[in-house]
Amino acid sequence: MGKHGRKLTAAFVRSVHEPGLYWDEHGLVLRVKPSGYKQWIQRLFIHGKRRELGLGPLRLVTLAEARDAALANRKVARAGEDPRTKRRSSVPTFEQAAAKVFAMHRANWTERHAGQWIATLRTYAYPGIGGKRVDRIRSADVMGVLMPIWNDKYQTAKRVRQRISTVMRWAIAQGYRVDNPAGDAIGAALPKPPRIQKHYKALPYEEVAGAVATVRRSDARLSVKLGIEFLVLTACRSGEVRGARWDEIDTQGGEWTIPAERMKSRREHRVPLSGRAVEVLAEANAHARRSEWVFPSARGLTLTSMDFSGLLKTLRIGAVPHGFRSSFRDWAAERTDAPHAVMEAALAHAVRDKAEAAYARSDLFERRCVLMEQWAEYLADRGTDNGA
Repeated sequence: MGKHGRKLTAAFVRSVHEPGLYWDEHGLVLRVKPSGYKQWIQRLFIHGKRRELGLGPLRLVTLAEARDAALANRKVARAGEDPRTKRRSSVPTFEQAAAKVFAMHRANWTERHAGQWIATLRTYAYPGIGGKRVDRIRSADVMGVLMPIWNDKYQTAKRVRQRISTVMRWAIAQGYRVDNPAGDAIGAALPKPPRIQKHYKALPYEEVAGAVATVRRSDARLSVKLGIEFLVLTACRSGEVRGARWDEIDTQGGEWTIPAERMKSRREHRVPLSGRAVEVLAEANAHARRSEWVFPSARGLTLTSMDFSGLLKTLRIGAVPHGFRSSFRDWAAERTDAPHAVMEAALAHAVRDKAEAAYARSDLFERRCVLMEQWAEYLADRGTDNGA
């Protein structure tokens, strides 16, 4: 280590104690002092003269962040400018930087994720740091954003921190700063997260048919009632059902193909349609108003999440839309001999084990057809028993 041409590693940077200079790339150097203090410096030529720039101490600037800053400085120097005197008037505010980051990534995000990404920053980050230049935001500022919601809304706070960190990494790459105030620097200062495991409110699978019957008897909009029953029959997520389009449906082949951009896993998912599911689609089609959506709103647009969850709440059904997936999973495990892989494929769950994933080449569609027909028959039988 310590020679030109050999890049540093994060492990070496943490463990090295011998005083000296340890080179990386783009003129980046880790300086270890006799006292044990470690800092990043950069040596590069500016206007033909060799200069040394300080990039911050190791305790605040990671190897990755130092590399980003060094690369940005080198680009500025090669363009004939001086990184040390870069005009500060061009430094964007956090809100302006977030808008640029959002525009960069928007095409690769689902509509739901994109909406949540920018909405959380507008709600929680912009009031405190939105108007601050990205080079002037400190860890204390980020703490000020997070602490009011850290305990009561931990999952939201965690996402806000991640999104602030993403914007700050962009600022580092642009040469506006050398450290990430939402990174490791505040990790030790934040309280330990509350250990609360959230479960979606779900019904025992024996009660699902009765819930569907209650929905059918209600005076709600027909597309909402049919949409909920279709959600139950397919064990799909609420957003997938509400966003279903007619051009995704093949009733003759008994198949609904959800495109990758509307799936949580970002992979296309084929859903087997049971006989009852096809009947629901036929009824929806008979009452359709030339809408591209299978279950349209009164204005011919997509239903909102509240259309499903609100009706369940109004009818005092003890479940949320997502909870019916849990009911289906419990039924499949207890009342069928379907293999674990088939049940997971029916829920479009990704295979987490890498070794198992290597062999998961099939979506097990034919076997899932059998399982979903069994589920529809079970619900029909229970509905008959309940007098529905």
